[in-house]
Amino acid sequence: MSANRILAVIIGLLSAAYLWAAFQIPVFPIPRPVDSDAFPKLLGVLMLGLSVWLFFEKDGAAAPTEEGEAVRTPWERWQPVVVTSVAIAVYAFALGWMGFVLASFLLTAGLTWFYGYRRHGINAIVSLAVPLGLYLVMTRFMNIHLPAGWLPI
Repeated sequence: MSANRILAVIIGLLSAAYLWAAFQIPVFPIPRPVDSDAFPKLLGVLMLGLSVWLFFEKDGAAAPTEEGEAVRTPWERWQPVVVTSVAIAVYAFALGWMGFVLASFLLTAGLTWFYGYRRHGINAIVSLAVPLGLYLVMTRFMNIHLPAGWLPI
């Protein structure tokens, strides 16, 4: 079995456990259009669906050959994982004092730059528009409190 299939099974089991826990969230007696259990259930179903997709995805990663393709060192293989993990940890720390919009902008713009996207204008617009749109929808329409941080929003 390939690494993708093993990972898909692990993620599928974790998402099934997550879905079970999401269905244990009590429903409020007051009728609401979006209850507190809606987002966890949606996230669990999405995660389960993506694990099924990963399981059936064709393995496109070919093993490195000696014919011109360089063999990658362990650091070169793990560098994206380490950088992304550190960036998310810094994001979680900075979220409270920088605010959702600014911290999300820096995370998104920084990681897209790290992964090689070089159209900086489009990157800046998307990295600002998506967190700002999410912030406005969540705070204005869904009444979810997100930290504003340094921005006077």
